[in-house]
Amino acid sequence: MEAPSIGGVRVRQGDGQTVRLARGASLTDFAEKINIDPAQLVQVLFNLGEMVTATQSVSEETLRVLSKELNYDIQVVSPEDEDRELLESFDIEFGEDEGGEEDLEVRPPVVTVMGHVDHGKTKLLDAIRKTNVVAGEAGGITQAIGAYQVSTEVDGDERKITFIDTPGHEAFTAMRARGAKSTDIAVLVVAADDGVMPQTIEALNHAQAADVPIVVAVNKIDREGADPTKVRGQLTEYGLVPEEYGGDTMFVDVSAISGVGIDSLLEAVILTADAALDLRANPEMDGQGVAIEAHLDKGRGPVATVLVQRGTLHVGDSIVAGTGYGRVRALLDDHGENVDEAPPSFPVQVLGLTAVPGAGDSFIVVEDDRMARQIAERRASRLRMAAQAAGTRRKTLDQLFDQLEKGEEQELRLILKGDGAGSVEALEDALSKIDVGDEVSLRVIDRGVGAITETNVSLAAASNAVIVGFNVRAQGKATEMADRENVDIRYYSVIYAAIDEIEAALKGMLKPIYEEAQLGTAEIREIFRSSRIGTIAGCMVTGGIMRRNAKARLIRDGVVVTESTIASLRREKDDATEVREGYECGLTIANYSDLKIGDIVETFEMREKPRS
Repeated sequence: MEAPSIGGVRVRQGDGQTVRLARGASLTDFAEKINIDPAQLVQVLFNLGEMVTATQSVSEETLRVLSKELNYDIQVVSPEDEDRELLESFDIEFGEDEGGEEDLEVRPPVVTVMGHVDHGKTKLLDAIRKTNVVAGEAGGITQAIGAYQVSTEVDGDERKITFIDTPGHEAFTAMRARGAKSTDIAVLVVAADDGVMPQTIEALNHAQAADVPIVVAVNKIDREGADPTKVRGQLTEYGLVPEEYGGDTMFVDVSAISGVGIDSLLEAVILTADAALDLRANPEMDGQGVAIEAHLDKGRGPVATVLVQRGTLHVGDSIVAGTGYGRVRALLDDHGENVDEAPPSFPVQVLGLTAVPGAGDSFIVVEDDRMARQIAERRASRLRMAAQAAGTRRKTLDQLFDQLEKGEEQELRLILKGDGAGSVEALEDALSKIDVGDEVSLRVIDRGVGAITETNVSLAAASNAVIVGFNVRAQGKATEMADRENVDIRYYSVIYAAIDEIEAALKGMLKPIYEEAQLGTAEIREIFRSSRIGTIAGCMVTGGIMRRNAKARLIRDGVVVTESTIASLRREKDDATEVREGYECGLTIANYSDLKIGDIVETFEMREKPRS
């Protein structure tokens, strides 16, 4: 139906019908769905005080404004639905096992180890795998995601368990949450001497949100002050009731250092999996799963650690992982040895991709390289549109006029490079949460995996950006080029050091806030005229101090006559820097000579006010 004009523009109104749009859709995409001219939507938004072009990716907030004005129910398709619809267009079903019940076989449980920083997650995994992965870590924090498979004996049968090693620092929330989504069971590590800590609760919330069973490993039981009973009591308050208290959560006392309780923990994982989950998959179908971590290897190119969730991945398969695609050249297990295939719940490193996938991206085996390339390109295009929409800050006409009046807002631009896709993503996620007000903003203009290149430096030079390298260095002539172009490259190996420095830099870009601090007052008792100096006021300092060159006000009968500075200050016959309360002085006020007996001279200074 034809609606009353909106800001002078007549646009056909909807009657509440639903319009589905992908993330990063433009006004042209929306106009096509409702069969109107995109120019009308541009005009509507302009009249509402927002400037957007017809082909520009727009944010969800802008789409909501339009939907309210035009009476449409706009639904922005979630990334998961978007990807599923993309695969369905190629007749691919992702996330479901093919065949019937008879085709399903038991697979090992996939376990994520979570908990507070320094509660011993890595040492526990070290004890389980009998290898040392903690020695090379910076600050005792796991900085990259790995996956490992171990065997244990339960009731005389050898059973396998796959562990996903997620980073422990709170800045890696996004990666930890993704780890939980690809997980069957969460092992919550709590130190017996520390008890439940903030990140323990955070990890517990992630596991419960992912709806996975939880096994609690009470670590460091051999330490002085260890109290496993206290840990059980604390976690009972959060809904984890131990079996010995009549609940359904298994608690196991362990010591990662001495190895006590490790076998019991593995047995508890298997028993929990058998009791609470139906872990079966069809190993005969094409491989599907999730990329846990990925990095750029100098000699081997993009290397992705993937967890096969259903089907079997073979060497030679055509594969799509995130925005990367290719033919599997080699598969490496967690010991670095070549394998020909990876069955369900088996973690492997994949060589042969064209690009580094993101942590948590799905991978799928397809018919041929051509289909793989088409799916990867469509995914990359959609991600690009979504990134443009997310990076587009709504700019209203009022904001534009404000900025023209007071100058453009301060913006810190960053280029992020890291050793792994998950690290870069977690760093960007943490930086986006830094809030120092509206005056200063932070924008990540590029991100990537691998060494810092000359291309990164030239982009930073052109856009006045700072390059942040996380566990990577500049390669080739990039360092020389950075020196030549005055590009700032910062290197970090611990993520929260990067966050602290960048937050400090943002706060340093804020314009200082000043507040007035009164120094003193003086009453003019006598006036002297000098042909050389001008009018001199003979004063008695009645409070505080008079200071030479300080800002000053001349007050007459309670009214400010002028604001200036103390040009000269004398105590008796000598020049003085300052004169204190109770003493007499002579002073002159810069560029003002109309002084009278009884006037009050008030001195003050502007001091920078610390920001809260």
